[in-house]
Amino acid sequence: MIIDATNLIMGRLAAFAAKKALIGEKVDIINCEKAIITGNRRTTVEKFHHQRDRGGPFHGPFIGRKPHMLLKHVIKGMVPHKQAKGIEALARIKCHIGTPKEFEGKKTEKLEKSGVEKLETTRYITLQELSFELGAR
Repeated sequence: MIIDATNLIMGRLAAFAAKKALIGEKVDIINCEKAIITGNRRTTVEKFHHQRDRGGPFHGPFIGRKPHMLLKHVIKGMVPHKQAKGIEALARIKCHIGTPKEFEGKKTEKLEKSGVEKLETTRYITLQELSFELGAR
C-alpha cells in the first residue's frame, strides 16, 4: 500500500499506517515532508524542541530532525514497539521524502477525512517547516 502524505494530518496518517502494519500489510508513505501538524506553530516547535533536548548524548530518546524520521517516530508511538509484533510492524513501514522512482506512476491511497481541507482552522505547520526549525538541512 502506498500512501501520499500531501496535506494529510500527521496523527491520523500515523494511526492508519500503524493499524495496517499491525495486520500485516506493507506500508510506504511518500511525500512525508508535506504532512501537517495542526495547532499553533510556536507551541508545536517548542514541544518538539523539548522532546529532542531530553536525555543526553548517549541515552535517549533519540528523535530525528528530518521529516520522514519525525513521522516514523510518531508511528512508533502507536505500535507496541517493545514486543515482537510491534517490531515486525515497524519494519513493514517505510517513510520517504518526495516520491522515489519506484513509486512514480503507481496508484496511491488517499485517506478520507484526514486532509487539511476538512480543518476548521488555518493554524498548522508542515513537517518540512518543523524539521527546518529543528535544524535539519
